[in-house]
Amino acid sequence: MPLGLAFLGRNPILKGMNKTDFDKLQNLLDDQVTWPDYYTFKFIVKEEHKPHALSILDDHDIHERPSRSGTYTSITSKKRFSSSTEVIEVYKQMIKVEGIISL
Repeated sequence: MPLGLAFLGRNPILKGMNKTDFDKLQNLLDDQVTWPDYYTFKFIVKEEHKPHALSILDDHDIHERPSRSGTYTSITSKKRFSSSTEVIEVYKQMIKVEGIISL
């Protein structure tokens, strides 16, 4: 089962993540996943920033679900990766999306 940022015991807002957090996640991934494998990401993003998020995830299988008010969109993406380094790079790219929250 894919791990997420919740396993770090930290706030899910990516902007606050530092090298130590990414190192912890990468170690968890390497300990519990046999690569290559599929990894599932879950993000919440404001509707106006959704195009930026989707551009980063353009080669992933994507499922979107809008909030009731239409202000936010939940994005679930899945892709096969060769290593934990590739997963970490996606998180590092997603930091650039304004207000992104990772679940």
